[in-house]
Amino acid sequence: QVQLVESGGGLVQPGGSLRLSCAGSGFIFSNYDMSWYRQAPGKERELVARSSRDGGSIRYADAVKGRFTISRDYAKNTVYLQMENLKPEDTAIYRCNAKPRWGTEYWGQGTQVTVSS
Repeated sequence: QVQLVESGGGLVQPGGSLRLSCAGSGFIFSNYDMSWYRQAPGKERELVARSSRDGGSIRYADAVKGRFTISRDYAKNTVYLQMENLKPEDTAIYRCNAKPRWGTEYWGQGTQVTVSS
């Protein structure tokens, strides 16, 4: 049974930092691209950051470049999203995604990030 469990969301002031974690189980972590998506109220879901299966290719949304960093720990089957200099427009539900080259992709349940003073 595949599980993706996110943690680390919360309320933070503008300019603050958070680190999101997504712990995976039930699948071969190194066979999956791991991504973070977000969806704000009234907006479409958007890709925030993606790490390729071997971690050699990283992609970021333009809105978060230079502020967010995606990383993965293969020993812990965990992907992280370090978020710095957070802005109110970063407020959204953040969800973890695991996608293989072929086959079924999986989603976590999401974690709320709220940036407000």
